[in-house]
Amino acid sequence: MAENDSGIILHQGKDKAVRNRHPWIFSGAVRRAPHFEDGDILPVYSAEGDFLGSGYFNARCSIIGRMLTFDRTPPLQALEASIRRALSRRTPFFDERTTGFRLINGEGDECPGLIADFYAGVLVLQFSTRGMDRLKEFVLGLLGEILSPAAIYEKSNLPSRREEGLSSGESWLRGGPVPSVEILEDGLRFAVDIPDSQKTGFYLDQREMRRMARGLARGRRVLNAFSYTGGFTVAALAGGAVSADSVDLSARAMELCAENCRRNGFPGLGLGFHTADVFEFLRAGPLDYDFVVLDPPAFAKRKGDVMNACRGYKDIHRLVFQKLPPGALVMTFSCSHFVDEPLFRQVVFQAAREANRGVRILQRHRQALDHPVNIYHPESEYLKGFVLAVD
Repeated sequence: MAENDSGIILHQGKDKAVRNRHPWIFSGAVRRAPHFEDGDILPVYSAEGDFLGSGYFNARCSIIGRMLTFDRTPPLQALEASIRRALSRRTPFFDERTTGFRLINGEGDECPGLIADFYAGVLVLQFSTRGMDRLKEFVLGLLGEILSPAAIYEKSNLPSRREEGLSSGESWLRGGPVPSVEILEDGLRFAVDIPDSQKTGFYLDQREMRRMARGLARGRRVLNAFSYTGGFTVAALAGGAVSADSVDLSARAMELCAENCRRNGFPGLGLGFHTADVFEFLRAGPLDYDFVVLDPPAFAKRKGDVMNACRGYKDIHRLVFQKLPPGALVMTFSCSHFVDEPLFRQVVFQAAREANRGVRILQRHRQALDHPVNIYHPESEYLKGFVLAVD
């Protein structure tokens, strides 16, 4: 049997992305495949028979394959090397003042389908693909050996698992239960609910922007919209904000927001905690704030949601621009993958024009250092934002 009879053979001209180290293989690129079970690891060949590397495959998905290695390194050996590199890459960036961070960022760390977040000794994992899910015990063994975490929780509740033929799953895999843990970020204290939380527990990807907010907040009246557990609220208060209102639809998030303020010595004077729909809150009355943070959840979870998402983004920006006093700052974000930065900027422009206000971009989003984007895989860049000044 020829070597490539047991592997994936790509169509003529469909090997360029893989040769350029892009980890995804779409089903339309595959000319021939052997019989395999979804999640199997297979070698990949060009139409001419050139060996291109190895990846895991799932015939259910439009992204049929995800590469683990682009050379002849055995796939599990390559995955182990990628995991070890990801962990060592974080070492220069964190010390005892920050005890919550992302250790493995999927394709950004050449570990497709795997997210690993660390919360002061508790490891939270997400397996988004069948191939990585089948490697769970390998990943658990390796991370347990390297990190010796106090507990490991799986929070694999991602929509992508449905296409992969997987159900959502959450459970303690090692140790636990640890319902809540306190982490530090730049010396600030935050309670993180592990099982009962959004994402893996905390918006670690906004660390650099919380740091920026802390530097901008002195003497300002702050509104943190879509506040979740108050990351931006605490950062602004630590930076010298004179007051802060936090708004979120989740009552539990508001409880944790208030708790996080107390943990950092901000007991309540000048603070407001509002369990409310942000759109209704913005419409209800004046916005007497000097600094507004808009960090909504993803409005576009699918490509077909983009038009409605843009309407939502425009509505909240128009309301804010119409009501804010001159000289106010707005820190605004979109985490919708399908709304890229040029489109998001266009929406902000339209909102400013409809509000008839002058608006200037002072800064753009700063990527958190523990959320790298692989230069060969730009699709993993999802978060974008601006710091705006309103005339």
